[in-house]
Parts: sequence; structure tokens; C-alpha cells
Amino acid sequence: MTRLRNYFLAGLIVCAPLAITAYLVWSFIHWVDGWVKPYIPVRYNPDNYLPFAVPGFGLIVALMMITLVGFLAANFIGRAIVHSGERVVGRIPLVTNLYGGLKKIFSTVLANRSDLFQRVGLVEWPRRGLWSIVLIPRQQPTEINEALSEKEGKTIAVFRPISPNITTGYIMSVAEKDVIPLKMSIEEAARFLISAGLVTPDEDTKPVGKVEKDR
Repeated sequence: MTRLRNYFLAGLIVCAPLAITAYLVWSFIHWVDGWVKPYIPVRYNPDNYLPFAVPGFGLIVALMMITLVGFLAANFIGRAIVHSGERVVGRIPLVTNLYGGLKKIFSTVLANRSDLFQRVGLVEWPRRGLWSIVLIPRQQPTEINEALSEKEGKTIAVFRPISPNITTGYIMSVAEKDVIPLKMSIEEAARFLISAGLVTPDEDTKPVGKVEKDR
């Protein structure tokens, strides 16, 4: 019975991640298809003349359309059309604030996707003696840094994710001297947090001193 239990657990470790990944990908494909396929002309929708539905066709069309919009927006005429549309949106109350905020978020994230988070560190939080893992993003001068400079010296912004849902957390401004950087990568820190500490980074990962200054 012990051997059978071990075999079952080993199989579960192999099958569960595959099954969950396949389910999430399949659900995403169906979600996109449900949004896009109703807008595809009947003559171009293979579901109308094939005996079975083609999963992912809506996703392919969506990717092509997004790429086409990006191509048009990159030239002079496209930029003029986009600016005209933004001026119209800017005259609509509430909508202009929502659109402006979302555009800034997407522009910042996608423009700096390669170095959105650069390092991992430790911060003594929520009280002395307790340490939390934080992600250190690319630093930019802000009013917050200036306001804290006299009292705390040089401060940096860090993101303190909440385990196991690391998409939520806290943005904190802390003194640079109070952050202990780690050698572990962003991916290793994410796995450690999502697994609630069960998946640990390599043992040779050690603190490396103070946070290096951004170039």
C-alpha cells in the first residue's frame, strides 16, 4: 500500500500541472473565441461549413487584428486616426480618466516588459524580526523619493506580493539601506511564493549585500 501511494503521488505530481495548464489554456481559447467569432463574417467562419467547431480560430483572428492595428498605428496616418479618436474619448466624462489610466498602465508594462522587475530582496516587514520577500522594479525618480529623502535618505519602490496570489500585494517605499538583495531570480521568487514556501530556490542563493544603484 505504501508503494502504491508513492506511485499515486508521483503520478499526481506529473499529471496535475499538465491538466491544470491544459484547462487554463483551453478556457482562455474558448473565452477569446466566444468574444471574436460572433463578429467574423459568415463566409469566413469555418464553423459554418465544417461539421465541427475550430477551436482557436477566434484567437488567431484576434492576434491578426491586434497586429494589424499596431501596424496601422505605427505610421503617420494611423497615428493621426488614433489621436483623433483619443481627442473624442477625452471629451467624455469618466471615460477619459479610465482610458488614460489603462493606456498608461499598458504602455508602462509592455514598454518595459524585459526589466519590469529586476531583482528580488528582503525587507523587514510587518515588524522587526519578520522578513518578507519583495520584488524590486526598475527605479524612476518620483515625488515620493524627494519627500522622503530628508528623513530616510535614498528610498526605492518595492512590491511586496501576497502568497500564494502574487498578482496582489503592496507597493512600499523603503530606505535603500534596509533592503537586502538576493541572488534568486524573479521566476524562483514567484515559484517560492506561489507554492507557499514548498518550492525553494537553489541552496547556493545567498544575500549579496546592498542594492546596486540603477544605471
